[in-house]
Amino acid sequence: MEKETPMSKFIFVTGGVTSSLGKGIIAASLAKLLQARGLHVTIQKFDPYINIDPGTLNPYEHGECYVTEDGAETDLDLGHYERFLNIHTTQANNVTTGRIYQTVINKEREGAFLGKTVQVVPHITDEIKRRMKLLGQTGDYDIVITEIGGTVGDIESLPFIEALRQLQWELPIEDTVVVHLTLIPYLKAAKELKTKPTQHSVRMLSEEGVHPDVIVCRTEKPLSPELKRKIALFCNVKPEAVVEAADASIIYEVPVLMMREGLDTTVLKKLHLAGTQQPDLNRWKIFLDKLKYPKAKVNIGLIGKYIELQDAYKSILESFIHAGAINECQVQVVNIHSESITTGNVNEQLAGLDGLLVAPGFGHRGVEGKIAAVRYAREKKLPFFGICLGMQMAAIEFARNVLGLRGANSTEMDPGTTDPVIDLMDQQKQVTEKGGTMRLGAYPCVIEKDSLASRIYAKEKISERHRHRWEFNNKYLTDFEKAGMLASGKNPDTGLVEIIELNDHPFFIGVQYHPELKSTVEEPQPIFVHFIKAALQHAQQPFSKSIQPLHS
Repeated sequence: MEKETPMSKFIFVTGGVTSSLGKGIIAASLAKLLQARGLHVTIQKFDPYINIDPGTLNPYEHGECYVTEDGAETDLDLGHYERFLNIHTTQANNVTTGRIYQTVINKEREGAFLGKTVQVVPHITDEIKRRMKLLGQTGDYDIVITEIGGTVGDIESLPFIEALRQLQWELPIEDTVVVHLTLIPYLKAAKELKTKPTQHSVRMLSEEGVHPDVIVCRTEKPLSPELKRKIALFCNVKPEAVVEAADASIIYEVPVLMMREGLDTTVLKKLHLAGTQQPDLNRWKIFLDKLKYPKAKVNIGLIGKYIELQDAYKSILESFIHAGAINECQVQVVNIHSESITTGNVNEQLAGLDGLLVAPGFGHRGVEGKIAAVRYAREKKLPFFGICLGMQMAAIEFARNVLGLRGANSTEMDPGTTDPVIDLMDQQKQVTEKGGTMRLGAYPCVIEKDSLASRIYAKEKISERHRHRWEFNNKYLTDFEKAGMLASGKNPDTGLVEIIELNDHPFFIGVQYHPELKSTVEEPQPIFVHFIKAALQHAQQPFSKSIQPLHS
């Protein structure tokens, strides 16, 4: 008889009072502390919106769409999970209301419910529970942390809270813990912290049948022992289960703050796992020291068209933090809207920069500004890094201003262009649906020897994540390489150009993939690391062309 795979223990993170309190950061920080104790941990996010995934959402609506190794388009919180834990998440780590309903409706169409009336309870909640337990049944994890999106009291969140209530009833009491994140607002006029919103939030959660085991309180001001006791008394938890989450200057401080508050200790006690080793955060603290006390500073221009919402470029910004720390350098990101750049003002707009990153995106808006920025970086020998659309803009700029193909463009921007140096991928030409149909997930890339890319990666073969429909048109590759732009990385199966670089430039590289999606605290992404190193060299010796592998 086969031995049954042991079920993981489950931690659920809910939010109250207001949105955007940082459930994802609290969940990732708790997971980091548990991981640092030697436990195997993963995190999943349940989102209450009806979209199947965020792939078709405008970045202004939902921020960055984070892509996993297996090609799932997911919530940006999964990026936090990966960056904190240095693990890969999958499609199973992000579930939306839309995906839940789609599954249940498909089952109904197949006749799986044997003629029964399909209802929110039990059919929708059963599917939610099934997905909540999915990762816990693999045997790979001691603990599964589930972040429930939205705010307690929202109509959209009710099925998830009900599923959580049922799961708590079904599982042994020591196998589940509910962590509720709330806000303790400070009233300036009264000079007081107010606990009433937290009390109401906990009451509302309790009325739905779920009582929190731990209350984490976001606050601008320190919580006194008296205030913690008051919250504990009125919310029916022990005083040690009231955790202060003070505002932090950087998100990577939060695990240390939570360790000081004993969040992990309290949770493990409730899960009957109190005998684990003390958390080892030595590497994390070294990273924090380098981050807090840099020895230099560089100004990096981020050219994008969603700069009003920083979450649109979340992984890029976090990659700069990782790369800055390893270079012991503060990276000052200068946001520049691509629509504001013209050939007439580009010198003024980009003056004083030590490096230039042209960000990914879709659509024709702002592309001419990106092309002008690329030309400036190429001609001024400014360290340049282009990602996805940024790489494609670099190819178009080179075609127009070096090869003399004045009409060069992407068929995304101009379907009738005379020189489509960027064209729709063959396998995309018959695609009509938008959701989940791009080239998504991890693909291999073989790197040319003696190239900038080979010095950056120090490998012949790499794997990086993609999210695109258009690609470099290989009909133009010979002309590009004759003129000095090398295709230094290609997909070994399709010949797709993955990396382009310039021979006569100190640092000029464009990539079709999204390297920012694989940068973590413990393993900063190599291109970002070397890009910041090149920016440092530019700041000190503007025309330095040397680049050496880093040893961290």
